[in-house]
Amino acid sequence: MDEKKVPGIWDVNELPSTQKYLLGLQHAFAMFGATILVPILTGLNISVALFTAGVGTWLFHFITKKKVPAYLGSSFAFIAPIALVVEKQGIPFAQGGIIAAGIIYALVAFLIYKIGPSLIRSVFPPIVTGPIIMVIGLNLAPVAIDQASGTGAAGVIVAATALLGATIAAVFAKGFFKIVPVIVGLVAGYLAAVVAGIVDFAPIINAPWFGLPAFTVPKFDLTAISIIAPVAIVSMVEHVGDILAISNTVGKGSEFVEDPGIHRTMLGDGLATAFAGLFGGPPNTTYGENTGVLALTKVFDPLVMRIAATFAIILALVPKLGGFIETIPQPVIGGISILLFGMIAAIGVRTVVENQTDLKISRNLIIAATILVLGLGGATLKLWDLEFAGMALAALVGIVLNQVLPHPDEL
Repeated sequence: MDEKKVPGIWDVNELPSTQKYLLGLQHAFAMFGATILVPILTGLNISVALFTAGVGTWLFHFITKKKVPAYLGSSFAFIAPIALVVEKQGIPFAQGGIIAAGIIYALVAFLIYKIGPSLIRSVFPPIVTGPIIMVIGLNLAPVAIDQASGTGAAGVIVAATALLGATIAAVFAKGFFKIVPVIVGLVAGYLAAVVAGIVDFAPIINAPWFGLPAFTVPKFDLTAISIIAPVAIVSMVEHVGDILAISNTVGKGSEFVEDPGIHRTMLGDGLATAFAGLFGGPPNTTYGENTGVLALTKVFDPLVMRIAATFAIILALVPKLGGFIETIPQPVIGGISILLFGMIAAIGVRTVVENQTDLKISRNLIIAATILVLGLGGATLKLWDLEFAGMALAALVGIVLNQVLPHPDEL
């Protein structure tokens, strides 16, 4: 990797073991809230979701030659169709649809492999990828604000404490504390929450020490598959945006598209999703929360993500530890998320600036403006039973505009 582009830590093996594990734990904290929210909303099992996210991340890293610092967690794109199938037919039939979605990923990955990465570069130039990355971060902004302010004045104070703790660590701390600002912010926010009396310790008390997740066996039904599997088309667009965001975060531009290749990242995502379906977990996808941690800490070694994945598996097998993380109040997570989600949006701005994209050109302004408004304004497009909304819709329209609007030298 080219260390000259973005100064950062590229080999955590140079650090003591305890520090390595804390860096991994930091990413585990970042993914936890969103990963367990999906099973909560769909009726799937939380411990299974953590287990399949952890194993899925390991699968992804093996398939991508351990080169991409990505963490895979539960995908929000599939919430509505999975919840519908679980309600009407049960979890096993939803699993069949999830496995089918993973197979679609694999088929598209093979197609991209045959065509080559040049297609991705032509379809996703900086004027498209920059605004898309902004949309990824800004779409998450309301989530952070809701978490930060959900418990009234006490929650706002706790969120501000967490945000301040992480900011001070990232800007003013020296040595190891400078690369664990999320943990510093979480500790500061948690202590403030204890003082404010908004920490519920029941999840720790009630959880057993050990237990296998409630795995289930998939069943296959064409109706369930037709409801869930097509959403893979939407999530694949999001996948490309996430990989480009990670590439720009670590300063490698579009290199991950070529090495290990977008076909490998998409295959890794698909196989992780199919694996989750086999055991009863939700589909997996690359996580923006963890991309935000990358941008904040500048620790880019993919090994840290695999350590985080191992922690997720441990949390699934030791409910008492998972219960402890559940006690972290939402305002604490919200305070940290304000920083992380804003970091993603800032990466999008940096993508446009560093590639010297000329926004005085009308076509570029139109592309950027359309992506931002469609991505943030709640626009939706329904084609038969497939719904494109948010970032997926913005990306599709941006891609089309970039292809049809002429460059100034073509006029």
